[in-house]
Amino acid sequence: MRAVVQRVKRASVSVGGEPVSWIGPGLLVLLGITHDDDEAKAAKLADKLLALRIFNDADGKMNEPLGPEREILCVSQFTLYGDTRKGTRPSFVAAAPPGHAEPLYELVCEKLGAQRGAFGAMMDVELVNDGPVTLVVDV
Repeated sequence: MRAVVQRVKRASVSVGGEPVSWIGPGLLVLLGITHDDDEAKAAKLADKLLALRIFNDADGKMNEPLGPEREILCVSQFTLYGDTRKGTRPSFVAAAPPGHAEPLYELVCEKLGAQRGAFGAMMDVELVNDGPVTLVVDV
C-alpha cells in the first residue's frame, strides 16, 4: 500500500464539474493499493498517517501530528503503481483490481475519518500546498 501525502491549506475533489468533497487545512492523501494489500496493511497505513509529525509546532519545526483541528481528503489513485521501467507507456499490472482495492480504500478512509474522492471516477483534484511538504508513505 502506498500513499502520496501532501500538507495542504485546502483541497477539493469534483466529478463532472460537481463538487464531491473538500477540506480546509490538513492532508491530501493519494492512495494506491496493490494485489497483496490487506486489512492489516490498511490499518497500519492509517495509523501511520495519523501519527505523521509534519505540521509545524510553535517553533516552526515539523513536529506536530494532524490533530483534531485539521482534516484529511483521501483519493484513490491506482496510478501510484504505474511502472515505466520498460518504456514510456505505464503498466498498471501492480495495481489491485477495483473489487480488491475499494473495500481497502474505504477502510483507510474510515480509520482516518477522511473526506473521500469518488472511487473509480475521473476526478478533478485541486489543492493549495501548505509549504513544500509532499511525502511518499509505503507499508
